[in-house]
Amino acid sequence: MFTPMRPESLFPLFAPIDTLRGVGERLAPLIRRHAGPRIRDLLCLKPSDLIVRRVRHIADLAEGEHVILAIEIRQHSPPRSPRQPWRIHVTDATGGLDLLFFKGHGPHLSGRNPVGAPRVVSGKVERGQGLGEWRIAHPDHLLPPERMAEIPQVEPVYPATAGLTSRTLAKLVRQALLSAPELAEWQDGAWLARQGWPGWRAALESLHNPATPADLDPQAPARRRLAYDELLAHQLALAERRRMQKRAAAPRIPDSAATTAVQHALPFTLTSAQARALADIRADFARGERMTRLLQGDVGSGKTAVALLAVADVAASGCQAALMAPTEILARQHAEALEGPLAAQGLRAALFTGRLRGAAREAQLSALASGEIKVAIGTQALIQDDVAFANLALAIIDEQHRFGVADRSRLQAKGESVHLLAMSATPIPRTLELTLFGDLDVSRLDEKPPGRHPVATRAVPMARLAEIEARLAAAIDRGEQAFWICPLVSDSELVDLAAAEARFEALKRRLGERVGLVHGRLGAAQKDEVMSRFVSGEIAVLVATTVVEVGVNVPAATIMIIEQAERFGLAQLHQLRGRVGRGSRASSCLLLHDPPLTATAKNRLDILRRTEDGFEIAERDLDLRGGGDPLGLAQSGFPDYRLADPLAHRDLIPTAADDARLMLARDPDLRSPRGQAVQVLKSLFDWRAGGPLDAAG
Repeated sequence: MFTPMRPESLFPLFAPIDTLRGVGERLAPLIRRHAGPRIRDLLCLKPSDLIVRRVRHIADLAEGEHVILAIEIRQHSPPRSPRQPWRIHVTDATGGLDLLFFKGHGPHLSGRNPVGAPRVVSGKVERGQGLGEWRIAHPDHLLPPERMAEIPQVEPVYPATAGLTSRTLAKLVRQALLSAPELAEWQDGAWLARQGWPGWRAALESLHNPATPADLDPQAPARRRLAYDELLAHQLALAERRRMQKRAAAPRIPDSAATTAVQHALPFTLTSAQARALADIRADFARGERMTRLLQGDVGSGKTAVALLAVADVAASGCQAALMAPTEILARQHAEALEGPLAAQGLRAALFTGRLRGAAREAQLSALASGEIKVAIGTQALIQDDVAFANLALAIIDEQHRFGVADRSRLQAKGESVHLLAMSATPIPRTLELTLFGDLDVSRLDEKPPGRHPVATRAVPMARLAEIEARLAAAIDRGEQAFWICPLVSDSELVDLAAAEARFEALKRRLGERVGLVHGRLGAAQKDEVMSRFVSGEIAVLVATTVVEVGVNVPAATIMIIEQAERFGLAQLHQLRGRVGRGSRASSCLLLHDPPLTATAKNRLDILRRTEDGFEIAERDLDLRGGGDPLGLAQSGFPDYRLADPLAHRDLIPTAADDARLMLARDPDLRSPRGQAVQVLKSLFDWRAGGPLDAAG
């Protein structure tokens, strides 16, 4: 596709930040770290608050308001100790007020503001304890009356950082706005009129000059306009990448008798969702274009069975497949599920992990390179330089969010135009799915396999801990197994670990040696050893911190206890609950909590008790949180938007995706007048040109 150089109209916006007046050697590094190195980056820094100052008399003041007062200096009171403030008592015709200055402000204040001098002062008013009934700590402005016009009645507040104040940022943004050119409109005119949005330049002015708190709302017209611009640029990048991926010729993989035999040998019938997903994959295989598909399903929805049949198709065709999992325990689990059914059809699969060494490793590498091994299952050991395939045609990435883009690319690079099947057990709402996986086709497993028992979920106060421990002991005596998840105590892993170790010791005293502990500070081999003992049944109760992904299949585990469940997000609770209920026995999930619960926490636990539908829970989690990092997406390659909020603006995401696809279908090279304007939009939001993250991945 034709890709022009950056348009000349954007040159002022991509000028270095130190071309602004007042940005020297001290400020420039601070701004680069806080916003980015370009003027464009500074203009994408949104105000987070608004100060509205009202002209008042002292007698009319109210707690917490921002005011402008015309006063007279009455008295200076130096501090008696370094911890005390310098205090200036001031009055107007209606009363008195104290101005407080901390951190060594001193004699220069009395020199600049002598007793009897008239002044105008602005700041936030609080109740006072000195000569005046009111006080202002560190006034925003203290000026002679003739300079009153310098005090803005409305002032945007920017997120500050050490050494870089909001007021400094505001001054620089005002200067940067002068560099923002008028650009040709890239939005569809009819759509823009229906939305009632301003043009890009006017929206940018409005963003940085809010008149009322309503202008800070993400739903304000200017903010929605700018958000849609960024979303459209991102969706265009994803759509173009998707089109380039599909252009790559790839091996056609036919259905085979071997795969039919594997499917008939399964001890269960595929759900209709599994059958649809398999049909999607086979349709991709038949096209002769490279597949890039996400298989998204809830915990226990049967993704592995679909992957097995896709792998069987590839292996029976004479090509090779690779399945990469994030941990050795998961890789071993997949190997156990795949090796037997494939071997029954004469198709060899083998496990590759970091523990495979010496002559055994050399023999497997040789068999893989010759094509004798048709299916390689493993950890990141699969992407080591000495691992070679004869004709790799399919790469499957399990728990794809646990791998970086580079890891996925390295596995695909082991073959020519390799089909990609990514798998994820984190249900994601459809609108966010478009943002996170816009360059992938998506198949959803939204049914549970038959025979799965619902998990009885109850909320229990922590006060009943002794009773829970007694019931747990009885369950273990009956041969059951349990997870005990410890709470997120703080942001400190060490503090969380101490809490988990304390619970581990308490349960050991009650239940004996059949209690194990896994946490984030254990090495991979130690974690795998403990998890293996749990899978084998040697350990009956596994105590774990939240930093450990306990995504292993333990059908004998029937009890999930989550301590202080009110501290967890809804989606995280659902993921943890999904670790039980995978066998033939009835299972339960106990949500231990400290009363009283907040309304949000109560709602969260109620939703979890009412439904096990992960996709419904993901939508409700989005509604409940309304911000922050839903579903741990920050660790999933989620775009680092500057102007768009993927939660507040999620209604715009499908529209942007449709707009991008339709635009490229009509004008693939973006040569039309709108297409040329859109090329400017793409360059404007190309974060690789100096920003922190390429939003397109």
